[in-house]
Amino acid sequence: MIDNYKDWHEQLPYALLGYRTTARTLTGVTPYLLVYGTEAVITTEVEIPSLRIIQEAELDNAEWIRKRVFQIGQLVLKQIFPSQEEYKGKFAPNWQGPYMVRKVLSGGIVVLAEMDGQEWPRAINSDAIKRYYV
Repeated sequence: MIDNYKDWHEQLPYALLGYRTTARTLTGVTPYLLVYGTEAVITTEVEIPSLRIIQEAELDNAEWIRKRVFQIGQLVLKQIFPSQEEYKGKFAPNWQGPYMVRKVLSGGIVVLAEMDGQEWPRAINSDAIKRYYV
């Protein structure tokens, strides 16, 4: 990469990028992923998507569908946020339930009901609920 030994410092960032974004045999992941928790997106991958980017997009889409498509009668858990009255402290559970899906509205909004059939007064965003597996 370097014709003149005096210009090595100009090529160093490119060499480091190549090293940090290449998967290692021992770990099976890139050093970039280990440090930052996400894969690096190289500029050329933004213009021309690589196979890795396409596969990740398909997995993200499948994950989104799996998590956020609910059916009436399905059992779910509701997330407890620190700003809610149900929050009981740092070591308390993060989810409560199970609840039954009573209505599915547009925009990812779900109306829940207690197991005895009593409907919740407020609708909940589907991001704050997850499936309950028996």
